[in-house]
Amino acid sequence: MPADASLLLLDRDQAGALLRPDDVLAAVRDAFLLHASGAGKIFPLVREGLPAGVFGIKSGGVAERELLGMKAAGFWPGNGARGADGHQATIMLFDPATGRPQCVIDGNAVTTARTAAAGALGLLALARPDSEGLCVFGTGVQGAAHTDYALRVMPGLRRVRYLTSDGRRDPRFEARFAARCEVAAGAGPDAAVADSDIVITATRGAGPLFSTAAVRPGTHLNCVGSDTRGKRELPEGLLAPAVVWADDLAQARAVGELQWAAGNMAGNMARDAAGELGALLAAGTAARGGMAAGAITIFDMTGIALQDLTVARMLYQRALATGTGTGIAWPW
Repeated sequence: MPADASLLLLDRDQAGALLRPDDVLAAVRDAFLLHASGAGKIFPLVREGLPAGVFGIKSGGVAERELLGMKAAGFWPGNGARGADGHQATIMLFDPATGRPQCVIDGNAVTTARTAAAGALGLLALARPDSEGLCVFGTGVQGAAHTDYALRVMPGLRRVRYLTSDGRRDPRFEARFAARCEVAAGAGPDAAVADSDIVITATRGAGPLFSTAAVRPGTHLNCVGSDTRGKRELPEGLLAPAVVWADDLAQARAVGELQWAAGNMAGNMARDAAGELGALLAAGTAARGGMAAGAITIFDMTGIALQDLTVARMLYQRALATGTGTGIAWPW
């Protein structure tokens, strides 16, 4: 058996330095298309509550790409008191022919970037191209990343209204985007939503953030925070009249906003969603044109393993090409 095999380690800073927005967008789009075609497989989700937080495993593979891996991740709210991010993630890639681990990557930066990139693809597919106003709930790591990617892919955006959990201004968030748009704290949840073409919810999912009546026809919503049973960000009654898309329907019905769909609760899930975003991307702009004018659209984002794996594969290949990372002996 080989005794000179090695395992590549990419820490937080190394992984972050290799992430480039355009490449992440391409890798995440590839993940959606692989999922839609059936070439990419995602395995059953693990999502469990712990005394100190929530722990989960997302895994999958693409046989034709010789790609296999998983991400172990979760949220530990007590980390803030330790000066650390509450979200923690680690990604591992394996050789599918042998099961031998190939690479271990700090998954925090990957998770942030791939989630924001997925949201950007949702905007390109579902939001009105003439959108000018963005409302974002949450100004943390995810909220900032989604705002950044939204401004990258939606050049017509002129103003951003944000809302924090405590209702206070966030000068750091404002400074980050001041040169790219008009950015200010929203006057209130309903007012900010009513004045926006796009709404991004990137909170801990503790409950509805605004009222259904505040959402104007033609608004698009990217919902990020509902990723565990019992979480929600949308108000009662909004899912029914909206056109809802998910990254993965089964997962969204289990842990996303779709867990609150009336059809899902009653066991009749035929009409609770239009479909999966990968199929929409594969179909192209013609599918978008089939939606009714003025429709409220929702992208229920729970995050799929293939997004992590396509981005991780890109990082792994770039690390090997540039000599980035730490190789350790891993005989087998």
